Amino acid sequence: MTQLGAAKKQFVLHWGEMGTRWGINRTVAQIHALLHVSATPLTAEEIAGTLRVARSNVSTSIRELQGWGLVRPVHVLGDRRQHFESIKDVWEMFRIIIDQRKRREIDPTLEVLRLCISELDRADAKDDYTKERLREIYEFFTDVEALYADIRQFPVATLRGIVRARGTVRKILSLKGGR
Repeated sequence: MTQLGAAKKQFVLHWGEMGTRWGINRTVAQIHALLHVSATPLTAEEIAGTLRVARSNVSTSIRELQGWGLVRPVHVLGDRRQHFESIKDVWEMFRIIIDQRKRREIDPTLEVLRLCISELDRADAKDDYTKERLREIYEFFTDVEALYADIRQFPVATLRGIVRARGTVRKILSLKGGR
């Protein structure tokens, strides 16, 4: 069992709390946080002991994190047990999270909106108000999806540059808006 220093413990607890706000199981988020701040890969037993959770809960949580692509198994020379590590590149980690959230939340929402609009188009009774509201939501999501697809094509280094240049971009846009 690994003892967590105060900063690591605070981060792991906070990430677990944030996970619940994002709709993710607290233990899943805490395991991700622990692996992210661990200098070396950890076994499931070490994770269970450190977080004081059941080994079965760790196994289930690790499978979920592997399904997201955030955690991967690694082998340590001389140790037959499987160890796990988190993706360390924060930009890639958030890219994966956004990809997964889009796939699990945005894509199904777009499909339901398409079906609802199609049903309203075929309906005998006209409900133009509802159709207009749903089309506005649908257009918003398709615009966001298109923006996401454009941004997703950029290499991580380019994204970092864009984010770091946001103050310059804001100044340029405010100058153009003032003319």
